[in-house]
Amino acid sequence: QVQLVESGGGLVQPGGSLRLSCAASGNIFSIYVMGWYRQAPGKQRELVATITSDYSTVYAGSLKGRFTISRDSAKDTVYLQMNSLEPEDTAVYYCKLVAGGTYWGRGTQVTVSS
Repeated sequence: QVQLVESGGGLVQPGGSLRLSCAASGNIFSIYVMGWYRQAPGKQRELVATITSDYSTVYAGSLKGRFTISRDSAKDTVYLQMNSLEPEDTAVYYCKLVAGGTYWGRGTQVTVSS
């Protein structure tokens, strides 16, 4: 069984920064892709960024330049550095892992507000 544990969410003022972490554990055979998605109230879940086993990255076009995804393969952990946060970034951020199957974390709340 695979578990994903997200951390690092919280309340931040506009223009601030947060760093999210997602640690994978359990019966992980081979990680192909790890990534972050988000879901704002009343909206569909959307891609934020993904990173593959060879460190190739994909970003939602509107977020590239403010958000940076990275991973520590030795720790099976993926990070999301979020800078210049805006109120529109308020959402629940979910970690996703593709490794044989597809797995989701429970999400971490990010609220950007003054």
